[in-house]
This record gives sequence, C-alpha cells and structure tokens, in this order.
Amino acid sequence: MTLQKLEPQLLALTPNEKAQAIQILAQSLDNSWRGIEKIPGVCGGDACITGTRIPVWVLINARRLGISEAQLLKDYPTLSATDLTNAWVYATVYPEEIETAIQENEED
Repeated sequence: MTLQKLEPQLLALTPNEKAQAIQILAQSLDNSWRGIEKIPGVCGGDACITGTRIPVWVLINARRLGISEAQLLKDYPTLSATDLTNAWVYATVYPEEIETAIQENEED
C-alpha cells in the first residue's frame, strides 16, 4: 500500500484512532527519536530535547498548566518549534513514562 492510498483512510480516523496510529508508528521506529534523547546520568535519564537538559516531561507539564508554545519558546530560547513538536509526539507515544516522571518530580 502506498501513502497516497493510505492518506484518505488515515484522515478518516477519529482523533483517538489517530493517536493510536501515531503510537504504533512511532514505536515501530525502534526508539530512534529525532530530537529526543535519553542519557543515563543526565536529568535522571529522562527523555530530553537533544543537546539540552530540558526534559520532555517539563514541557508537557508546562503545557498542561496553560503555558503556550510561544511562551515556552520565549522561556527556553534554545528550543525550536520542531523541538516542541518532537516533545508532543514523544509524550503521545509514551504517556505512562511522562506521567510517571511528572508525578516523581512533583513529589520532590
């Protein structure tokens, strides 16, 4: 099947089904995340934006608190819009990991 034939079917999915499809596709990439890295000893080994010490969970939590993407880019001048997109996709694929990190860090 080609992407051209698949596109109408993907667009017809419900938002929940699209999120599930993203999870399936992202997991099939064998954890090769462009723009996201996990390094033992850096930020507790949490997923971070590549080349920074900015954990994905921090960005997700900020977003939940109502901080806009524009404000995040202002607050973290080393980040790009692509970095935020990578973080949102990563969090969609690994929601339990992100939720656990948020909970663990809120306890501190």
